[in-house]
Amino acid sequence: MALLGKAALAMWWDMAPAMKSEFEDWHTHEHFPERLSVPGFLRSSRWTDAHGGPGVFVIYELDSHGVLSSPAYLARLNDPTPWSRKLMPYHDGMVRSQSHTLITRGDITGRYAVTLRLDLQNPEALADLRDGLQDTLIRLPEHAGIIGAHLLAHETPAIARTTEQVIRGTPDRTADVVVVLVGYEQAPLHAALARDLSEATLRSLGALGSVQTGTYSLSHSALSESALPPG
Repeated sequence: MALLGKAALAMWWDMAPAMKSEFEDWHTHEHFPERLSVPGFLRSSRWTDAHGGPGVFVIYELDSHGVLSSPAYLARLNDPTPWSRKLMPYHDGMVRSQSHTLITRGDITGRYAVTLRLDLQNPEALADLRDGLQDTLIRLPEHAGIIGAHLLAHETPAIARTTEQVIRGTPDRTADVVVVLVGYEQAPLHAALARDLSEATLRSLGALGSVQTGTYSLSHSALSESALPPG
């Protein structure tokens, strides 16, 4: 088991509490089906803050990084639906990491997801970070309570600012590297952070500054028709 495809779009933002219920309806019944109709979008999964806060974490698994600059996807980004236009302004503090999948082990649709977002000291540090984390991420899903570990690296597609970005108002931020741990219990995930993925460890492998972490609980996941098994 692993992430589907060779790329992923990982996103974080805060959703205004007064809009959260409508947001989840829209995201489940309109936005996910719309995105999954774009060729190359394979699976979409959404988590919300595990402690009841406003945070949202979403990951789209993609056939390839080129999907993020494809005409079909850009057409969606530049012609949002009326419901999308209503809710986009409430996506606060958007972070979009348009990523290559470097390491993927185990599953992604677990009860809890812990994410780490970090920047690199320099582009050359990516190889050191990947090599330094490979053994750790491969073995973590063998631990009780943990079912998946994934490493993503951002690359900005060569596209113009989209209509959706204009509606949100503030420029999207990025993270050079993303680590996603998934499991059915929170404690083992947090223990893995402290033991194997501490800020000191990540800085020794090339991370720059502080590491942003979050814990989320699964809300919804869906597969595209192209990713469904035959029959």
